[in-house]
Amino acid sequence: MSELIIEGVRGIPLEWQVFLLSMLPVTELRAAIPIGLARGLNISQALFFGIMGNLIPVVPLLLLLDPVSTFLSRFPFFQRIFNWIFERTRTKSDKVEKLGAWGLLLFVGIPAPGTGVWTGSLIAFLLGIKFWRALWPICIGTVLAGILVSMATLGVLKLFTGELGLLLLLVIIVLVFWKYRRS
Repeated sequence: MSELIIEGVRGIPLEWQVFLLSMLPVTELRAAIPIGLARGLNISQALFFGIMGNLIPVVPLLLLLDPVSTFLSRFPFFQRIFNWIFERTRTKSDKVEKLGAWGLLLFVGIPAPGTGVWTGSLIAFLLGIKFWRALWPICIGTVLAGILVSMATLGVLKLFTGELGLLLLLVIIVLVFWKYRRS
């Protein structure tokens, strides 16, 4: 399926390819950044359009998952499914609450199969994490994932030069400031 989507965007400008592929749950930036680099974008462009495209679905997901599940719960079939899911996830949410925002940030930020903004937003919803408490960890995790995917694609040494080195330093400073402020 993802191969079909990846080939389907070939006719549009590279920047838009990366942007659109990053928005989709089957590719996200984990596939879009390497595809952009392989097709000729430089690292700054691939990282920028990958992160921006990956962030587009976050706000709608965080805002709409609750109303959509509430609407669907009016139907007995969906109500049983949602009740089962909520009982299982929210009773185990104390483990995640210990990690809090850091757990969500790491989940989204570590580029592994099944992680990313779509799954991170779904987890935030299932665990009852409020919008603002979920938004920033997901956004920072997206930047972290973009940097890690870029590092894996190009190699670590190339990343620490120029504006990408500054971006990585900025992310580290934001994380340290955020941790200090929360203490």
